[in-house]
Amino acid sequence: MVLEYGSRLASGDAPAPGEVWLVGAGPGDPGLLTLRAASAIRGADLILHDALPERGVLRLAGPATRLEAVGKRRGHAPVPQAEINARLIAAARVGFRVVRLKGGDPFVFGRGGEEALALTAAGVPWRVVPGVTAGTAAPAAAGIPITHRGLASAVTFMTGHDETGALPDGLDWEVLGRADGTVAAFMALSRLDEVAVRLLAAGRDAATPVAVIARAGLPGQVAVRTTLGRCTLETRRAGLPTPALVVIGAAAGLPLAAEAPSGRTAAVAS
Repeated sequence: MVLEYGSRLASGDAPAPGEVWLVGAGPGDPGLLTLRAASAIRGADLILHDALPERGVLRLAGPATRLEAVGKRRGHAPVPQAEINARLIAAARVGFRVVRLKGGDPFVFGRGGEEALALTAAGVPWRVVPGVTAGTAAPAAAGIPITHRGLASAVTFMTGHDETGALPDGLDWEVLGRADGTVAAFMALSRLDEVAVRLLAAGRDAATPVAVIARAGLPGQVAVRTTLGRCTLETRRAGLPTPALVVIGAAAGLPLAAEAPSGRTAAVAS
């Protein structure tokens, strides 16, 4: 048995000199940023940030703060993860107050764990500021509860692609096919045809409700409401932008469509 005391959550207003904070920027809307994340951004000397859906959160940075974009999109990584780790370590060692700003939550498909391991191995102190993950924010923006009594008593988060852009190995499709709960698939729009085929082959009903929410909570949000059997065709017709989250399960079919600012429904029915 291993007992651990103390918290890895950040405290105070900003990183100390020589410290790295792994900060969740939330799903994109600056209004969903946590208070601690906002104070960390204001107090950082250096921010290494993801390819965020909107740059509004970066406007909180001070005029002297150095901003470096190190984000990835659909398997394309201009700055490899090993180099990001090295930059974090080098900046902390010269005494910078460093923020690694990540979309959503750092530890939900954000590779924050890899960065934390690298910092630990290098002896660099680090803390984490959790963020609002798209896995809950995107469905909420479309009026979808990912859990619902009698419909969904469990939730599975999965990623739609690995670092090469391919569907990850190791997913247990038989379990996902049999499960009655909600599946929230991150970064899955480009692989939705494969995801649907695997789930259908594993036993999921073709009539299973599916919602694909693009630009959740941001201007231009749009959601496609469809079924597992038709989701590939319908999303292709809709020409959805990215980023997008795919929600699969009975809860995705609840009639709670959000209203777009224009007054039109934000959902495209199949």
